[in-house]
Amino acid sequence: MGHIVNSEKEYRLLQQRLDCNITGAPYAPAFISILKLLFTPAEAYIARQIPLRPTRLSLVANKLNIPAAKLYGKVLAMAERGLVFDFEHNGEIYIVLSPVVIGFFEFIFMRTRDNLPLKELAELFEEYMSQDDRFAQSIFEGSTQLGRTLIHEQALPADTYSEVLDWEKTTAIIASAKHIGLSLCTCRHKASHLGRCCDAPLETCITLGKSAVILVKKGMAAAISPDKALRIIEDCKQQGLMQIADNVQRDVGFICNCCSCCCEFIQAIKRFNLKNAVITSNWLATVNPKFCKSCGACIRACPVGALHSEENSAGAKPVCDETVCLGCGVCVTACKFNGITMSPRPQRVIVPETSYDKIILMAIERGKLSNLVFDDPSRLHHRALGRIIGVIEKSSPVKTLMAVKPIKSAFLTAIVSRIKKATGVNKN
Repeated sequence: MGHIVNSEKEYRLLQQRLDCNITGAPYAPAFISILKLLFTPAEAYIARQIPLRPTRLSLVANKLNIPAAKLYGKVLAMAERGLVFDFEHNGEIYIVLSPVVIGFFEFIFMRTRDNLPLKELAELFEEYMSQDDRFAQSIFEGSTQLGRTLIHEQALPADTYSEVLDWEKTTAIIASAKHIGLSLCTCRHKASHLGRCCDAPLETCITLGKSAVILVKKGMAAAISPDKALRIIEDCKQQGLMQIADNVQRDVGFICNCCSCCCEFIQAIKRFNLKNAVITSNWLATVNPKFCKSCGACIRACPVGALHSEENSAGAKPVCDETVCLGCGVCVTACKFNGITMSPRPQRVIVPETSYDKIILMAIERGKLSNLVFDDPSRLHHRALGRIIGVIEKSSPVKTLMAVKPIKSAFLTAIVSRIKKATGVNKN
C-alpha cells in the first residue's frame, strides 16, 4: 500500500483502535514494539479498519476499495498469527479484529512457532504487562471479568454437592461440550521463553464449543475427547493447579489450569492487588482448628495467598482472608488432615448467562458500550453517536446507577435486547 508513508503513525493508530476494545490496550513503547513485530505497516492500516465485532468481509473490502479475494488473502496471513479472526456463516466470510486479551496474546503463544520471534515477544509482553498497572487495569476494571473460578469438586462437602449448578462443575461443563480443543498454556509458554517457567505441564489450555472448532481449524489446538480433557484437569488438580473458566453459564468457551507463578490472571491479583481480576466461586475456604495440624500445606498451596498463619489460644493456625479467597479448593486438596473445608459464601456470585451478556456488561462497566455498538471508524454518524453516548455512559449519574444491581440487571436486559434486534443477533 503505497499511500502509507508514516509507518510509526500507523502503529500508533492501531494501538488506539485496539484500545477501543473492552479489554483495552493502553499506549506504551513496549506495545508499539509488539505491534511492529506482528504487523507490517500495510497490515496495521488494514487491521485498524476491521471492526471490533464480526463483520462481513465484503463490507470491509468495499470500505477499503480492495477486491474481496485480495483482502481475504491479507486477512488469512494475519489470521495465521492470531491477529484477526475469520469464519464462515451462511456462506459468507466474517472477520473481526482480535483484542489483545483474550485475543492475540493467547493465540500467539498457544503453540510453538517458527514464523514469529517468540522470545522477543515474550520479553515485550512481560514489560507491557508488568511494568505498571495500566494494562491490567484496562482489562480488569469493573465487576464483570473474563474468567471465573471453578472449585475442585472433590473439595465440596458431600451433603451440598447436589446443590451445585452444572455451570459450576468442571465435569458438567466438559460433558456438555460438543467440541474440545487442547493447546499450550499461554502463560507458561511465555514464561518458558523468559527462562522462568515452573514444572507444571504445558499442554493444559482447554477450549470448548465453537472456540475449539475455530482454534482446531487454525492449527492452534488439537481436538481431544471429553475423557482426555477430564484426565488432564484431574492431573492438574493433583499438581495444585486451579481452574479458571470462561465467566458465563452457557456455552463456556475455555477452562485454564493455572499456576500461581505464571498465570497472568493470578499475577494481576498478586502484583497489582486487583482482587477482582478473577470472579470467585460460590465457596470460601474455612479452617477447622480441631483437625488442623498447622503444617502450612494449605498456606503454601493457595494460588493467591489468601491463607496466612496467626497465633491464637490454640497456637499458630491458618486464617483465610475472605476478601482474597477465590474459592478454588486447592487448599483442601493439599491438606491431608481434613483441616480445611469449603463453606458457601453468604452471597451468591452473579455470572452472566451468555458470552454476549458478558461482553455487553463489561462494555457498560468500562464505559465502552459506544465503541461496541457504533464501531465503524469510516462512518461519520457512527463516530458522532459513539462520542455522544460515550460522554453519557461515563457520566457520574450513570456510573452510580450501574452500581445498583437491580437497575444494572434491568438496564442490561434492555440494552442486550435492543442491540440484538438491531444487529440481527440471535439469543444463542
